[in-house]
Amino acid sequence: MSIPILAWLIAIPVLGVMTGFRAMTPMAVLCFFAYRGDLDVARTWAFWTAKPVTVVVLILLALGEYLGDKLPRTPNRTALFPLLSRVAFGALVGALAATGLRGSVLEGGFLGAISAFAGAFLGYSLRQWLTQEKGLPDLPVALGEDALTLGLSFLAVGIVTG
Repeated sequence: MSIPILAWLIAIPVLGVMTGFRAMTPMAVLCFFAYRGDLDVARTWAFWTAKPVTVVVLILLALGEYLGDKLPRTPNRTALFPLLSRVAFGALVGALAATGLRGSVLEGGFLGAISAFAGAFLGYSLRQWLTQEKGLPDLPVALGEDALTLGLSFLAVGIVTG
């Protein structure tokens, strides 16, 4: 199976789902790959993702999200504003990945958005199940979710970049 097909069938949905888990991580990873030149976005609408300032800002936002997620007053990812932001970032991540693949930005955006929507509810349900049903402490579960999101984001962008 060729890399572009794997990217459309696996990588873009995984990036979307991971955006539902942590909104900034897949964006930061995509921008890092674009900055390194692995994700070819030069001479496209997405050229800004390869700029050093973009990478630094998104990494800082991702780190801030990791910290904010651990605070007791942080709203659930399925609340209206966090959910809408995840869907919007999922659409952007999908569109960026599609651009790197020289595919349809609209199709990539749609795939990223619906995957992020599903990922938000999947992540919420998984965390609730592990902490409330299985009795695991929230902090290790949240840290595991961070690690899963970061690892799968790198893997998925690796598939996109071939």
